[in-house]
Amino acid sequence: MLLLSIHPLFFSLFILLIGIVAYIFALKYLKKRAKILGNTRLGKISSLIKFPLLLLIIFLYARMFILPYLTDKRLIIWFAHLNNILVIISLIWLLFKLSGFLIFLLGERYDVHKPDNLNARRILTQLKILQQVINFAIAVVGIAAILLSFEEVRKIGINILASAGVIGIIIGFAAQKSLALVLAGFQVAFTQPFRIDDVVIVENEWGRIEEITLTYVVIKIWDERRLIVPVTYFLEKPFQNWTRTSADIIGTVYLYTDYSLPVDALRTELNRILKDHPCWDKRIALVQITNSKETFMEVRIIVSSSDSSANWDLRCDVREKMIRFIHDNFPDCFPKFRLFPQESIS
Repeated sequence: MLLLSIHPLFFSLFILLIGIVAYIFALKYLKKRAKILGNTRLGKISSLIKFPLLLLIIFLYARMFILPYLTDKRLIIWFAHLNNILVIISLIWLLFKLSGFLIFLLGERYDVHKPDNLNARRILTQLKILQQVINFAIAVVGIAAILLSFEEVRKIGINILASAGVIGIIIGFAAQKSLALVLAGFQVAFTQPFRIDDVVIVENEWGRIEEITLTYVVIKIWDERRLIVPVTYFLEKPFQNWTRTSADIIGTVYLYTDYSLPVDALRTELNRILKDHPCWDKRIALVQITNSKETFMEVRIIVSSSDSSANWDLRCDVREKMIRFIHDNFPDCFPKFRLFPQESIS
């Protein structure tokens, strides 16, 4: 009887509050069940949609059960318009999260951390671009719906349609660079000159492709910096992709020694170093003399690895141990300058 005597507006707000509390407890229960059952999908979807879905429910409830109890005409118009905008925004947010969950479902069986991950990186790159396209379309439709909810914008839209030719040319010139970026993003998605987790050298920086969007690419540099590059850069300028078809790579170590150093001893030592080395893939191990100067000879050591990171560690280790080997066994074979008295020459 007490509830019936309360104004219907306050009663609706009270029911809304109860619903929000019930929603929060239901989400907590779902997360707990997902953790117990080890269901990552249930846990992820509940985490993704909890806020946008809650806002959408609140705004729809307000439209159905609060708006009818307002009496002032101007307040009704203002509240209805604001409510429409908030419903559209929350719906856009919810669709963004659902598109992310859809991409997660499609890509969860592809592991980019396994050694042979070329196909996985190709699929995940396409999925990332697809998500960007979906979100772009959702955003365009959502923003258009919000703008068209204003009477003034609808009138401007009619005028634009009436003079579509001139306006179209103006907009085309203004949006030329933006459209070029978006089209370049589509081209990258289909031609795939690079993929997620590819090792590339851009602007003399070594790094991995960390993120691909329709307009820019994020490269994670080896020292944890991030290089942001427009997508069009990769279509207009040359760059190195070390993992385009395979992650296998060959690296070189250069040593500069005296002519008296026995090269066969270096070959024996290299085989000993590489025998059980975790970074060597057992494909290539060579020692070659590649140059000779007045005071030293250039010794090139070639070693192979399954990826560039392992090859870098391998080269550093080989260089260090080879220098130590020469120091301990052939200390007189480091580069030296020879000076002879004039009398001894004559």
